[in-house]
Amino acid sequence: MSATKSICVFCGSRHGRSPAYAQAAQDLGTAIAANNWRLVYGAGDVGLMGDVANATQAAGGSTFGVIPQHLLDWEVGKRDLDQFIITDDMHSRKKLMFINSDAVVLLPGGAGSLDEFFEILTWAQLNLHEKPIIVANIEGYWDPLIALVEHTVNSGFADASLLKLFQVAPDIEATIKALQG
Repeated sequence: MSATKSICVFCGSRHGRSPAYAQAAQDLGTAIAANNWRLVYGAGDVGLMGDVANATQAAGGSTFGVIPQHLLDWEVGKRDLDQFIITDDMHSRKKLMFINSDAVVLLPGGAGSLDEFFEILTWAQLNLHEKPIIVANIEGYWDPLIALVEHTVNSGFADASLLKLFQVAPDIEATIKALQG
């Protein structure tokens, strides 16, 4: 995927319990800049969101952040981005992030990251896009998610093709290789 220009990163506004999650976010941000891609993310300055953005900026990369008004204080809106957009609601945030990206990476995160992943996956299932979706399965964090999607297929609620709409990468190196094609 050498034509990739903007990478949407969905991730937590917390660091989680493993230092590997923050390291992965930092490594991804550095790699985004090194590949001359733009980071598109939720505009937070806390948790993994802050880590990926700070690393992208430190490596000279471009940043595009989108945050809803009601989260400006909670996620500490990172206003020193190249582009900083405030939306009225969460749905508008996700839509703008998606529209302004060429691929999606899912780092460890919570309910918001799950919501973002499933909406983007559903859009792919409905043939609304063909953008690559990469699940960065750092230290097996997303194993239960992958098992749940497989369970959905095995239980007859989704076609097996659902499993082909996203790629699973065990680390950031594999994530970057998937983004590069």
